[in-house]
Amino acid sequence: MLGAGETLYRGQCHCGAVELRFYTRTPAAELALRACQCGFCRKHGARTTADPKGRAAIVVADPAAVERYRFALGTADYFVCRRCGVYLGAVMIEAGRGWSVLNVNAFDAAAAFAQPPAPMVYDHEDEAGRRARRRKLWTPTTVVAA
Repeated sequence: MLGAGETLYRGQCHCGAVELRFYTRTPAAELALRACQCGFCRKHGARTTADPKGRAAIVVADPAAVERYRFALGTADYFVCRRCGVYLGAVMIEAGRGWSVLNVNAFDAAAAFAQPPAPMVYDHEDEAGRRARRRKLWTPTTVVAA
C-alpha cells in the first residue's frame, strides 16, 4: 500500500520468479544511481539505487528459483534468479532487520533512472564499515514469500 507522496517502482526478473517493490518519496532522477566496480556487478551491468527513507520488498514466488549468492566479506545476499539469471539486488540482514540496494535494470520503469551511475569502489571497507554504510544508505527491506 502506498503512503502519502510515495511512488512505487515495481520490477521482476525475466521469468517472474522474484518481484521487486521499491517505495520512495524521492523522484527517480534525484536518487543516487551507482555502478559498483566489483567483478560481480560489472559482469551483470548493474545500476543500483537505494533510499534510506524509503522501503522495499523482495517478493519470492518460487524460493527454489532464487540463488542467494555471497562473496567477498559475505555481509549480504545477492539475489539472482536461477531460472533466468537476472541479478535483482543485494540484501543485508542483521538482528531480523533488512536493508537492500536494488538493480534498477530490473524495474519496469528502468528508463526513469536515466542519470549516469556513479562508479563506486568499496574495496577499502572492512566488515564493520561496510555494514555501517549499508545501514545508513541502503533501503529498509523485507523479503517475503508470495
